Amino acid sequence: MTADTATDVFEAHRPVLTGVAYRMLGRIADAEDVVQEAWLRWSSATWDDVREPRAFLIRIVTRLAVDRLRRLQSHREAYVGPWLPEPLVTDFGPAVPDTAEQAVLADSVSLAVLVVLESLSPLERAVFVLREAFGFPYGEIAVTLERTEVAVRQLAGRARHHVGERKPRYDVDPVHRRDLTERFLAAAAGGDIQELLALLAPEVRLVGDSGGKAKAPLRILESADKVGRFLYAVAHDQAQDLEIRRLELNGGPALLVLAGGEPDCVIQVDVRDGVIQCVYIVRNPDKLTTFVGT
Repeated sequence: MTADTATDVFEAHRPVLTGVAYRMLGRIADAEDVVQEAWLRWSSATWDDVREPRAFLIRIVTRLAVDRLRRLQSHREAYVGPWLPEPLVTDFGPAVPDTAEQAVLADSVSLAVLVVLESLSPLERAVFVLREAFGFPYGEIAVTLERTEVAVRQLAGRARHHVGERKPRYDVDPVHRRDLTERFLAAAAGGDIQELLALLAPEVRLVGDSGGKAKAPLRILESADKVGRFLYAVAHDQAQDLEIRRLELNGGPALLVLAGGEPDCVIQVDVRDGVIQCVYIVRNPDKLTTFVGT
């Protein structure tokens, strides 16, 4: 394999490598750093000894991500307010033609799932991501993590049970979710508090991530009354030069709010039984850099 061919091989696998790293770390910059470090290791590898480049590269990225996640955990424990993953623009494109496979990938990158994955150990998270999102066999995961297959199956069982217990059950119909998102936006922007409350489940939750760098609730708000009145107050406290853009983020419809042309926040909702069950608002400017200049 020549240097040019090795570069082409790496670039062909970059999307899946970034996908693994993002699901492990929840930050685009961290995922890109891990992939770049993997490139440095790949570029110095003895390519003729690599029989399966994809498996080899994913093995490198997973190990690097596990190491980085262990270092990041202490920082996240000191995070100001609720933590949410950095919003990710999702367009799986022609590389994932199968609708069922696309649904699995979208679910594995949803905010609800990534928040639950934060409570797993780094090894449990790695096993869950490789097995549930990418369908890796247990034997290959065992080689990747340098554990026995028995140990990997135990990690997978614990992770699956943990996620199953804590993962909220939401509707996945994108058309229905998009419709409720539009109605939610119209009610909030139009100041219709009764319509807004009608769209919210009685036990609705609002999770706001500011990292202490912007205005957002420092605790999760619960109940339709508290969430509705908070959103109503925010909508009427904002400047008038707001621009709303519709995007697909983390596998579902979302709203990007620009203030004065700069990203102010990302809003996404989860839906079940025809009403909004959870509202996510990301306002930490460090997590909105992807949208600067859009």
